[in-house]
Amino acid sequence: MRITLSLFILLLTLSCSTNTPSSDKKESHSNSSSILKSGLPSEEGFSADRLDKIDKMIEKAIEEKQIPGAVALIARNGKVIYNKAFGESDVKNKKPFKTDDIFRIASQSKAITSTAVMILWEEGKFQLDQPISDFIPEFKNPNVLENFNESDSSYTSIPADKEITIRHLITHTSGIGYGVIDGDPRFKSLYHKAGITDLFTTEATTIEESVKKLAKLPLHHNPGEKFTYSEGLDVLGYFIEIVSGMPFDQFLRERIFDPIGMDNTWFYLPEEKRERLVPVQYPNEGNWDHYPVTFYDTDYPKTGAMTFFSGGAGLSSTAEDYAKFLQMYLNKGEYNGARILSPTTINTMMTNQLTDINGNYGLAFGLVLEKGVQKGGSGSLGTFDWGGYFNTQYFADPELNIVGVFMKQTQNTSDPTGWKFRQMVFASVVE
Repeated sequence: MRITLSLFILLLTLSCSTNTPSSDKKESHSNSSSILKSGLPSEEGFSADRLDKIDKMIEKAIEEKQIPGAVALIARNGKVIYNKAFGESDVKNKKPFKTDDIFRIASQSKAITSTAVMILWEEGKFQLDQPISDFIPEFKNPNVLENFNESDSSYTSIPADKEITIRHLITHTSGIGYGVIDGDPRFKSLYHKAGITDLFTTEATTIEESVKKLAKLPLHHNPGEKFTYSEGLDVLGYFIEIVSGMPFDQFLRERIFDPIGMDNTWFYLPEEKRERLVPVQYPNEGNWDHYPVTFYDTDYPKTGAMTFFSGGAGLSSTAEDYAKFLQMYLNKGEYNGARILSPTTINTMMTNQLTDINGNYGLAFGLVLEKGVQKGGSGSLGTFDWGGYFNTQYFADPELNIVGVFMKQTQNTSDPTGWKFRQMVFASVVE
């Protein structure tokens, strides 16, 4: 009996796939079109007993009133093996947390805005080292703060040694800072006096209005000189409107949220989703209370003018929606059959941009480099991460193909559950 060469190769291929126990996992790891589905911990290399320890850690933190509750999600190889809600999202009204609750993700918005920037970059709309003033002329000829008078917030400045580029804005090296949360009280005063909108608002203003005010103010330092956490992603939100010719919220909806299936991610929530927004809680006289109105109203995602689309801090989302976004990156730019970014672009974004100033940040995320690996519990080399103002956080490990999302919604408190969750997730991996 004669066997053709092509038939022999086919039989050999089928034999190899049948005799390789880990072939399914390898296929899942490399399948760039995979979407999140339910899975079993044991089938994805996790110890169920070790995951139970995460339950106990969170429950103890609730019992000791470190947190009122949380939602935690873990996925590996595109399989959600842990998606649980703990405690109460509203202690005053005894409302339990649910896994589909919606959270203000604040600075977790930054990675989404960076993704939108890179979508337009792939289309050849600009170069990363191009001056932002080519698109927003108000940023032409920036100045650096020299002297500051506390009595009236007057100042003197000197010309910066270079223009602010789009890369500077993505990587927080532009010299722009934040206002209210800025570590430098001089800039807090300057931003307040100029009427800069920080983070989020219910007021009737736009990112265009705020960004143009911001462009007139001096910088912390020369562009590219240091890492200064900033409103650079708000500037880029307005930049996206200019380059795309679309409102920023509409661009995100059409180019990222709808293709991926992030139906619960919004700047301002549709009426039917507003009941799922978790109130911000803070410790008050031995219990958890709703956070009061301060320089912002915590109800901004569902009330007010709803016209300010903060690329650095304005979005709300669910643990599952954000896990989809992270899985898209682990899939090298594709999710749900939609190609968002090229694999080559993903590789560029995951390259450290701050080698000259001893930092570890790519074009959207913080990165685990050698320094982080030595500490242990942070993930493999190349793991990317960030968090948000209301104590939400995420990480994704490309080597182990793991996504972790941990959502709280608190203010005026500090607790260890965030680093414990991440450390215990990696400690739960047994193969």
